[in-house]
This record gives sequence, structure tokens and C-alpha cells, in this order.
Amino acid sequence: MELEIINLSKSYATNEVLRNIDFTFTSGKIYGLIGRNGAGKTTFFNALNEDIDINSGYFYLTDEYGKRKLESKDIGYVISTPVVPEFLTAREFLEFFLEINKGNIKDLKSIEYYFDLVKISPQDQDKLLKEYSHGMKNKLQILINIISNPKIILLDEPLTSLDIVVQEEMKKLLKSLKKDHIIIFSTHILELATDLCDEIIILNNKKLEEVKKDNLNTKKYKDKIIKALKENKNV
Repeated sequence: MELEIINLSKSYATNEVLRNIDFTFTSGKIYGLIGRNGAGKTTFFNALNEDIDINSGYFYLTDEYGKRKLESKDIGYVISTPVVPEFLTAREFLEFFLEINKGNIKDLKSIEYYFDLVKISPQDQDKLLKEYSHGMKNKLQILINIISNPKIILLDEPLTSLDIVVQEEMKKLLKSLKKDHIIIFSTHILELATDLCDEIIILNNKKLEEVKKDNLNTKKYKDKIIKALKENKNV
């Protein structure tokens, strides 16, 4: 499976954020999208998810049915600031989600199975979501996207608010999903990207640039990337 991006450009008034991006993502990998704050990572995700108008660009998905235009149903998007119905408990929210989507969910499991999948403990399952921490809300967001089973999963800074133990749990879960999905993981933490991801993509100078991951394990190359990001140059 492949996601092909052709000639993606986006500007806000006179501020050009993305410029003529061509790139192809393939399934079976987790891509780490790194860049400085304000580089355009969220704009890139919003463009793919059709949350914003773009100046130019085409998105195609090639799967078992052939090549076609990307559709909204193909994408699951975990945003950096989670939005959940805080007047519901986690159980009520999950029950509601499963009920309205049951016709589209393959291999439907029990609520307990899903809670266990992302390690939401029994004492937290019946708490109001307004009592959930930022990290717990993010776990719930990730869970909803796992259940929906989209072909492409966009993750915008989903792990930075989690503690170390929960981070490791979620890393294992994401790695278990990559075989049948295209996962693009946005972060500004280089070490997190190199630990979790199979490929590293730099968003710098309005373009996407692939970096050989093996090189990232050396201090010399990490320093080179940081210097390039500071000076807004290609690696």
C-alpha cells in the first residue's frame, strides 16, 4: 500500500508553509516527521486530512483495489490537543462510538478488550473524561483510531504527554499496527523519532526530506540535522 503526495503547496496569505512537496509513503513502516515548532507539521497533517484548503496538490492511495484518490475514510488523525466529550465517562464514550460505528468495524471486540489494549485501568474506565489527564485523553484518541482501522494514521505529538512506562506501551502497540497501515508520527523530539520510527522525514525549508535512519544513531549526524533545522537549510 502506498500514499502518494504530488505537488502539495500551502500558504497563509503571504506566508508560504509547504512548497511543491512530492513524497511517497508505504505501509509496513512508521515514519517519523520531525521539524522545528512552526515548520508546518500540523499544516501538513491538516492538508492530508482535508481540514484546510491547499494551494495545490493531489493525494493518491494505492491498495489492493488499485490506485485512487485519497478519501477522508482512509485517514485517522490523532491531534496534539485531544478533544473528547468531557461530560461522558470513558465507558459511555466508547459504548457510544462502538454503537454508531458498529456497521463499519471489522472484527468487533468487547469494550473490556479495547480498554485493555491501551491499558486503561478498571478504576479509570468509569471516570468522567473531564477528569482524564492530557495523556489519558490521547490514549483514548489513539484507541478510537485503532478501532476505526483507517489505512493511514496521522499522529501529531501523541506521546510527549505520557509518562515513560505508558510511552513504551504505546510504542509497542503502534509497532504492532504498522504492517497493515501507513503511520506518520509527528514529533519535535529527535530521540523519540529514532527509537520508534523506521524512517525519518525532516520538514524543513517548506519541503519533506528523507534521512537515512542509520546515520541518526551518530552524534555527528544528529548535530548536522539540528544545525540544518536552525539555519533552515537542507540536510
